[in-house]
Amino acid sequence: MAVITNFGVPTSGATQTLMPKLQYRFKVEFAGLGGNAANIPLVTTNVISVTRPQLDHEDITLDTYNSKIRLAGKHTWSDITLVLRDDVDGNVIRSLDEQLSKQVNHATQASAKSGADYKFKMTIMTMDGSFDENSNGAAVLDTWELVGCFIPSIQYGDLNYSTSDMVQVTATIRYDNASHTIAQGDDVLNTTTISAGGESSATTGGQGN
Repeated sequence: MAVITNFGVPTSGATQTLMPKLQYRFKVEFAGLGGNAANIPLVTTNVISVTRPQLDHEDITLDTYNSKIRLAGKHTWSDITLVLRDDVDGNVIRSLDEQLSKQVNHATQASAKSGADYKFKMTIMTMDGSFDENSNGAAVLDTWELVGCFIPSIQYGDLNYSTSDMVQVTATIRYDNASHTIAQGDDVLNTTTISAGGESSATTGGQGN
């Protein structure tokens, strides 16, 4: 049809415009967050928004005869922002508070001995909007798996007599490494082997714990 083929950027091959991924079709899952695994699905259902990973490389400059050569140095995965609803049963806030207590017990001022004692894993999935009855879930277009996660800062939201807005919790997530899988199996950034506890091993190009 002309409506399909006559729009978009002309190329030497097919000219059809592909359907883009939509921002509201996503899901965030957690492993090892807080102290009660039964509350984790409730955290997933109360996610409002999440930013996806950002990768930055330091710059190495080599001065040569008549010019400069620029090389990629060490890399850093930038923090992501997770926004959630604060449900009336307190399931979300309980899981986040338990996670923060695993990192540092603010009552006793005791901290964890190692990152393995408190770090968790996050999985950010972009979905296509369909529903697969066989797997009881939506088809996944791509997946970001973040390992070695912890919460360096959190904002518990505001209360205000003059508004009907919901209370939102904003958490910053810092992580050691990320891998990106496209179309259910095509590992583009296959950088780590992930264990059930969220720790990373056999890392290629990743940051340490």
